[in-house]
Amino acid sequence: MFPRVARLLGVAAVAVVLAACESTMGTKDGEQQPPVTESQPSGTQPGATSQGVGAGSTFRGHPLDDPASNLSKRTVYFDFDSSTIKDEDRAIVEAHAQYLANNPSAAVTLEGHADERGTREYNIALGERRANSVRQLVTLLGGSVQQVETVSYGEERPAVEGHDDASWQWNRRVEIIYRTR
Repeated sequence: MFPRVARLLGVAAVAVVLAACESTMGTKDGEQQPPVTESQPSGTQPGATSQGVGAGSTFRGHPLDDPASNLSKRTVYFDFDSSTIKDEDRAIVEAHAQYLANNPSAAVTLEGHADERGTREYNIALGERRANSVRQLVTLLGGSVQQVETVSYGEERPAVEGHDDASWQWNRRVEIIYRTR
């Protein structure tokens, strides 16, 4: 009996190690994926139903949870030492601005972040400029100033630990956090 229990514990330990390794591996191209930073619990609202996403199926949950929508993307990335929204991330900001315009009771906090290069003070200011850049576009596209709050964490809350370009690119960001939907 004891050898069987030991064998099962060994298999469980190997499975845990493999799962941990898999979550830290990059894509097949060698690029590191950013960590998932959900501002809301995953899944759908209580009482909502969800159909599989694919050909001929539709999502029937809260619009912010639809994985096929830009509303499910809540991170805007920036180039080094820049607070200019990249063209590829503009659609994300536009989708959230439209949602806020259509849902006046919804409110967000825009969290500005920077990578570890530069002084603490500089990175706080850069994170603030990034958050304000997203705020400006959201309000220009229909969201109200009262719905949008900004905060800067500078380099204090990295998305990815590391001291290289591959890590830093994921840390230069603004996260869109819904306070109310």
